[in-house]
Amino acid sequence: MLIDSFGDVTITNDGATIVKDMEIQHPAAKLLVEAAKAQDSEVGDGTTSAVVLAGLLLEKAERLLDQNVHPTIIIEGYKRAQERALEALYQVATKVDVKDLTSPSTRSSLKKILYTTMSSKFVASGESFDRLMDLIIDAVVKVAEPLPSGGYNVSLDNIKIDKKKGGTIEDSMLVNGLVLDKEVVHAGMPRRVEKAKIAVLDMALEVEKPEISTKISITSPEQIKAFLDEETKYLKEMVDKLAAIGANVVVCQKGIDDVAQHFLAKKGIMAVRRVKRSDIEKLEKALGARIISSIQNASPDDLGYADLVEERKVGNDKMVFIEGAKNPRSVNILIRGSTDMALDEAERSINDGLHSLRNILREPMIVAGGGAMEAELSMRLMDFARKVGGKEQLAIEAYADALQEIPMILAETSGMEPIATLMDLRARHAKGLVNAGIDAVQGKLIDDMMSINVIDPVRVKAQVIKSATEAATAILKIDDVVAASALKTEKKGEKGGEGEEGSTPKTPSFD
Repeated sequence: MLIDSFGDVTITNDGATIVKDMEIQHPAAKLLVEAAKAQDSEVGDGTTSAVVLAGLLLEKAERLLDQNVHPTIIIEGYKRAQERALEALYQVATKVDVKDLTSPSTRSSLKKILYTTMSSKFVASGESFDRLMDLIIDAVVKVAEPLPSGGYNVSLDNIKIDKKKGGTIEDSMLVNGLVLDKEVVHAGMPRRVEKAKIAVLDMALEVEKPEISTKISITSPEQIKAFLDEETKYLKEMVDKLAAIGANVVVCQKGIDDVAQHFLAKKGIMAVRRVKRSDIEKLEKALGARIISSIQNASPDDLGYADLVEERKVGNDKMVFIEGAKNPRSVNILIRGSTDMALDEAERSINDGLHSLRNILREPMIVAGGGAMEAELSMRLMDFARKVGGKEQLAIEAYADALQEIPMILAETSGMEPIATLMDLRARHAKGLVNAGIDAVQGKLIDDMMSINVIDPVRVKAQVIKSATEAATAILKIDDVVAASALKTEKKGEKGGEGEEGSTPKTPSFD
């Protein structure tokens, strides 16, 4: 439970959220937070593992420093251990066939990977869990674009997530198009348009003020009427042009004048105004439209298409649903839930799930979870250390020790005897059981974690090793912590002297 300075409460077990929201003062701890943020932005998962591993690497390094092993030797050893660990990780990884995303076997594989990512989350129970996993897979499959290397590129910017309080998590839905948190601007406009031809505007449907200040001298009421008539004529021409190119729905980034609203309603055109720029760009992708900046130059080719545009009531608010785009390159997940806390946690879970699938589609390789990989890499590094020899051997062994602490922590969390479990796990890996790990639910060791769907994308594990090693070596390079005092400003009419207000800064202190 995190309580911020305003008293707002966040309840989560999401590692990235915890480190982002904690108010950390210690400069070394801030470096670890940066490592977690880098992990989150790069792969969207494994933040807890990265922070725990970095902490363990530093703990082991401290013992070596106490034995007078120089920090440079430790850093070199850690870097060699990292290279060896990454090499071994790719050797034991299993390739996943993701050529055909629509095939049941590929979908089943994606669901297993998603299950591992989301099974520890707040939403991981009942029918709602399956519903969310299906939504995430459908969304990713819709926006995935093939890469020449054989994988897929999944731009998560093309998956919009909206939250609306009310209903339950099971009521969440995927829209093949977009949901706009807006309502139709005029009471006389249609609320439902089928086979919609949509004009996406990034300009205002109103008479805009000129950039320069101007004054007009009016001497008679007729002149005022002439000005108003001209304004009305200008707006009517804009609406007529939109109607002429065949638009029956208008989505506008800026404002729509009351007079323009009246003319649009008379033509039976539905209109939505003040839509966010990011939504305008997503609409362009989803509907195959072109953003119109000048109505005079607009043509029917600029219009997007959707099977249905409809205003619906969601909770206490109205939202405009744009559904049934022919080739939706952008989709929308609408999350429902009973409380704000449930909605926020569901959004975090969906984000983690989306990142997990993006990782596996970009680099289709998986490894076993449940501490299996850490135990295997630790054993291989121990063998490697014996071949290296010298003081660097100590650093590589320390790295191996840090890796095997992760299955120990997992065993302890599962209520198992940590030392006995670790010994048994090492014995299994020595026999060649590469995927042997800890089943935290049953509280026992299993020879093949893949058989119970505890799977991690290789990209996440590789990034954990990189982030943790980089954070630990950065801290090991620090020789002194210098706390510099702030400069004091001189008061007017006073000279800065020793012990006076406005004196020169004190000498920095060294720790």
